[in-house]
Amino acid sequence: MKKIAIINGHPNKDSFNFGIAGAYKKEAEQSGAEVREVVIAELKFDPILHFGYQKRMELEPDLLNAWEIIKWADHLVWIHPVWWGGMPALMKGFIDRLFLPGFAYQYRENSVWWDKLLIGKTARIITTLDQPGWYYLLFYGRPSINQLKKSTLEFCGVRPVKVTYVGVIRNSTELQRKKWLYKVRELGRKQK
Repeated sequence: MKKIAIINGHPNKDSFNFGIAGAYKKEAEQSGAEVREVVIAELKFDPILHFGYQKRMELEPDLLNAWEIIKWADHLVWIHPVWWGGMPALMKGFIDRLFLPGFAYQYRENSVWWDKLLIGKTARIITTLDQPGWYYLLFYGRPSINQLKKSTLEFCGVRPVKVTYVGVIRNSTELQRKKWLYKVRELGRKQK
């Protein structure tokens, strides 16, 4: 049985991102996967890394629980909107506070290299946009995807990391949203 963690980075529970998470979860469970969710907006934690990496901040219980879910999972599904080319600040703070040396990676002593501590996991990023995905890639270089996929997940050993763009959300019709949810349900059914 595949173990899937859905990490929802949208701070608004009334957003389409929550509909996406629900659609993926329902299909994945019906296809035999075990699914656990991390809803970042529901966690109680300080999203600011006050001391950078000079001094370790004590992790709040919600962050420790979220990390247990991430460690448990075989497949990580990250759902978030793109705001100003990036992810929401709360999601960035979640990553800053949790993807730490000794947790997600470990630098080697007297070396520029590091050990990737999340090897064996795969991921899917589902991101909503107010522009077509191809436009976000060609004209902006998809900064939020590069940050999450390359600079975070792959840096820590997660591979492959696949991407699904959903949008243009702004001014979308009910029919368009139904088609996007169908696409997400297919991903959930295939546990991808």
